[in-house]
Amino acid sequence: MIKLGIIGGSGLEKLNLFTDAKVVEATTKYGTPSSPIICGKISGIEVFIISRHGTMHDIPPTQVNNRANITALKEIGCTHILATTACGSLKEEIKPGDMVVPDQFIDFTRHRTVTFFESFEAENMAHTPMADPFDSKLREIISTVAGELNFKIHDKGTIITIEGPRFSTRAESKMFRMWGADLINMSTAPEAILANEAQIPYAAIALSTDYDCWKTDIEAVSWESVLKVFNQNVNNVTLLLVEIIKKLGN
Repeated sequence: MIKLGIIGGSGLEKLNLFTDAKVVEATTKYGTPSSPIICGKISGIEVFIISRHGTMHDIPPTQVNNRANITALKEIGCTHILATTACGSLKEEIKPGDMVVPDQFIDFTRHRTVTFFESFEAENMAHTPMADPFDSKLREIISTVAGELNFKIHDKGTIITIEGPRFSTRAESKMFRMWGADLINMSTAPEAILANEAQIPYAAIALSTDYDCWKTDIEAVSWESVLKVFNQNVNNVTLLLVEIIKKLGN
């Protein structure tokens, strides 16, 4: 039986889509999650939502307790995790408003706890495979449903996670493009790493909100511009999530 965890500012909890809705104040050995968990059923599927940056969006990227978020979803019984994330585009063809289903990430963070394994046991050295960090079946479902909804979506891409909360310099943005990154954000690492360590299939829906700052013929990214594009597209992201949930229930 599928139990779906959703991490991100999805907005689902505000749309009265749940049946049997309730709020769970979870605790874990790693501390409390970013927000209370909103629980309920959508199309017969149990759904559990955590707001990554808190219900008031007051938790900066580096201060997100990713270990508590993933552990809380695992302990509540989630079998899959979908994440939503706003991203900057590092490619001309990924326009603001486009969605991307990442298949690879680059971790360029420096100050985050990136593993559950703080010591090794003799029989388990805990070197988790990470060659393909995003679940292929979930990625396929996302792409299929987005296509059915006629949304502009790119079915693969490499996302680089920076520490934040500042945005990149132009030199950094150009360097990330040279590395082959397609998108940039502040949240995928270590979230995806920890989900893999916890052995929970994980995939992300990335919404391109801007061109970062490598593109010099337009204004460089700002928080205000990110919010503007995100708010214009949040209904599409929400609709996509709802239709994915329906597909998982079939």
